[in-house]
Amino acid sequence: MICAAVLWGLIGPVSRLALQEGLSPLEVAFFRGLFAWALFAAHGALRREIRVRFRDILLFLPFGLVGVSLFYGAYQLAIHFGGAALASILLYTAPVWVVLLAPWALGEPLTPSKGLAVGVALVGVVLVSSAAGLRFHPWGLGFGLLSGFAYALYYLFGKRYLTSYPPAYVFSYALPIGCLGLLPFVEFHPKTLPAWGALGVLAAFSTYGAYSAYLAGLRRLPASQAVLLATLEPGVAVVVAHLWWGETFTLTQGIGALCILAAATLGSVACRKRFASV
Repeated sequence: MICAAVLWGLIGPVSRLALQEGLSPLEVAFFRGLFAWALFAAHGALRREIRVRFRDILLFLPFGLVGVSLFYGAYQLAIHFGGAALASILLYTAPVWVVLLAPWALGEPLTPSKGLAVGVALVGVVLVSSAAGLRFHPWGLGFGLLSGFAYALYYLFGKRYLTSYPPAYVFSYALPIGCLGLLPFVEFHPKTLPAWGALGVLAAFSTYGAYSAYLAGLRRLPASQAVLLATLEPGVAVVVAHLWWGETFTLTQGIGALCILAAATLGSVACRKRFASV
């Protein structure tokens, strides 16, 4: 689980390298999904987990469009406009979105502890977005919150529909669907060797490797422990973004970030059964 958190925490800083080399945010999202799909497809083929069924394509269509097209695209745009640190922090509003959507999607009540998580997260978002020390941009805030929302839908959809499928099978469908959803909006550019390297790291380590490590952790740890360890991701992203790109937090924004992570922890504990099934 720690390995998965570290690999996910590299997404923002490594994506900034690709963006600095002239790639567009949606282009980074597209190639991340495309290369990771090749790895999952090879994995599934070697384990004989790949089969083509039309009804599965219809099932995975919304998952690919939301969990890949919307999620990957919004997160890259959040990194582009707001920086790696802010994007990673706002991504972890996802458990709060799960709390808010669960009564409608899964019929689960909004308990006082879940309501507290929502309130703490809102305070954190206000503090992070109101201070001026970080490279703040309103589009960065908007796309960061959208990535958290898409991430929440990812979990809710997984809880309802995907628990009976092997991960390689799921992503062998979802990733190409998601890439096709991104394709009409992608502007392609010539790529330098560092750009190709960044895309390869995002696909091999921060997507294929991270998902594989995360699922291996879930098989060995209680769900609540697994999810709490995964919240190390934004901490890794903030530290790497500071050391590599010089991104910094003001004291006010640091307090806001801690509020969001505290809310994520509360929401994760309250929703641990949902997270365990993805």
